[in-house]
Amino acid sequence: MYTAITFIAFTAFVAFYSWFKLRKEKLDSKDGYFLGGRSLTGVVIAGSMLLTNISTEHLIGMNGSSYKNGFIIIAWEVTSALALVVAAIYFVPKYLKMGLTTIPEYLEKRFDSTTRTLVALFLMVSFIVTLLPIVLYTGAINIESIFNISEVLEVSKEEGLWITVICIGVLGSIYAIFGGLKAVAISDTINGYGLLIGGLAIPIIALFSIGDGNLFDGLSKVYNHSPEKFNVIGAKDSVLPFEVLFTGLIINQLYFWSMNQTIIQRALGAKNLVEAQKGLLFTGVLKILVPIIIILPGVIAFYYFGDSLYENQDMIYPELVKKVLPIGFVGVFAAIIMGAVLSTFNSVLNSAATIFSIDVFKRHFGKNASDKKLVRIGKITSTVLAIFAILVAPMVANAPDGLYQLLQQLNGIFFIPIASIMLAGFFLKNISAIAAKVALLVGLMFYILTTFIFKVDIHFVHIWGIEFVLNVVVMFLVSYFYPNHKATIEEGEDYVEMKQWKYTKPMAIMLCVVTVVIYVILGTN
Repeated sequence: MYTAITFIAFTAFVAFYSWFKLRKEKLDSKDGYFLGGRSLTGVVIAGSMLLTNISTEHLIGMNGSSYKNGFIIIAWEVTSALALVVAAIYFVPKYLKMGLTTIPEYLEKRFDSTTRTLVALFLMVSFIVTLLPIVLYTGAINIESIFNISEVLEVSKEEGLWITVICIGVLGSIYAIFGGLKAVAISDTINGYGLLIGGLAIPIIALFSIGDGNLFDGLSKVYNHSPEKFNVIGAKDSVLPFEVLFTGLIINQLYFWSMNQTIIQRALGAKNLVEAQKGLLFTGVLKILVPIIIILPGVIAFYYFGDSLYENQDMIYPELVKKVLPIGFVGVFAAIIMGAVLSTFNSVLNSAATIFSIDVFKRHFGKNASDKKLVRIGKITSTVLAIFAILVAPMVANAPDGLYQLLQQLNGIFFIPIASIMLAGFFLKNISAIAAKVALLVGLMFYILTTFIFKVDIHFVHIWGIEFVLNVVVMFLVSYFYPNHKATIEEGEDYVEMKQWKYTKPMAIMLCVVTVVIYVILGTN
C-alpha cells in the first residue's frame, strides 16, 4: 500500500507542477504548441533531451543486455557525446538560422517538397512501428513487475501487461495532446533529474550492500566476480563489435542527435543559440554519466543472479530494483520509471503531431490552415498514433537479443536512409532532389532485404555503414544523369538571437577527450 501511495503522490506532483507552469501559456499557436513558444532554456532542453532518449527501453533493454554482454554496449551511450558536439557547433545553429519547426522542412529547402513529404511519412511509420510500442511495452514490464498488477487484479501476466500498456498510453497521451511541447519539456525536466537521482541510487545501494557498507569494496567484489563484464572492446562475434564504432554507429549517432525530430525539437524550441548549445552540451555530459544507471546495474545483477535469467534478460532490472531498494522507495522509483516512459512516449507523440501537421497536412490538405486548426490536427494525430501504439506494443515481446537490440535494428530501417540524404544535403551541393529520393528507397530496400529477409551474416551496424556508402554512391550516380539545378539555400533573418555560447568550444573539447579516455582506460581491462 505504501508503495502505491508514494507512486501516486509523485506522479500527481509532476502533473500538478506541469499544469501550474503552463496555466498562462498560449498553446493555440503553432510555435506555442509545437515549439514551446521558442522559450526553452538550456537546463530544460538537457533534461527533456535526456529523458526523451533514456526511457525504459534503456533501463530494461540496456541493463538486460549488459547483464548478458557486459560493458561493450557502452558505445551506444558515450559516442553520443561526440554527436552532440557536432550538433551544437554545426547543425543546430543552421536550423535556428532557418527558423525550422521540423527537420523535413530543411529537406524541402534543400531538395524539393516530395522529398520532404517522403521523409515525413518515413518518420511517422517509424514512430508507430518501432519506438512507441517498445517504449510502452518496456514500461509495462517494469510497472507490472514492481506492483504485481496481474496478481492484484487476478488476471494472467499477459492480461496484466495489456492493462498496464493501456494505462501508460492514455496517461502519456494526455500530456502530449493537451499540453504540447512545453508540457512535455517541463514534466521531462522533473522526471529527468528524478531518473538521474533514482537511477544512481540503485547501483549505489547495491554496491554498499555488497561491500558491507563500503562502496568501493562492493565495486571491487563485482569486478573480481566477472572482470570480463567490464571490458568495452567488443569481439567480432559479440553483440556490439568494437569495429562498428567506425562504420555505421557514428552515422546513426549523428542522425539521432543532430537530425532526429523527436530529439532536436527541444533545441529548435530554444529561446536563443546560447541556450540551445548549453542544452546540447550538457546532454553530452549526462550521456557520459548515464552508463552508471543503464549499464552498471546489469553487471551488478550478474553478481547477484548469475546466469539464471539469461533466457529472460529483460526482466533483470525490475528484479534488481525489488532486491536492493527499501520498500518505502520502490513507489517513488516506480513513479520515476513511469515518468521516463511517459516522457519518451509523449515526446514522440508531440514530434509526430508536429511533422504531420506542418509537413503533411498544411502542405497537402490545408495550405491556408490557421494555427488553431494545425494545433487541432496535431492533437488528433497524437490520439490516433497513441491508439496504434497501444495495440502494437505487446507484439514486441520475446526479442531474441533483447528489446534494446530489437529497437536499434528496427531504427536502421528509417534512420540511415534519412541520415544519408540529410548529410548529402549539407555537405554535397551537387546532389539533386531525384537522387535523394532514389537513395531513400534504395537504402530502405537494401536494409530490409539484408537484415530481415536474407539475414546476411554481418552485424547490423556494419550494414548501416555499407548502406550509407551505397546511398552516397547512388546519389552521385543519379545526380550525374539528373543534375541539381536548385539554388543554394539563402540565409534569412534571425528567428532567435544567434550569439554563440562562450563555453561551447571548451565543453566540446572536454567531451571528446573524456570519451577517448573511457575507451583507453576500460579498453585495457
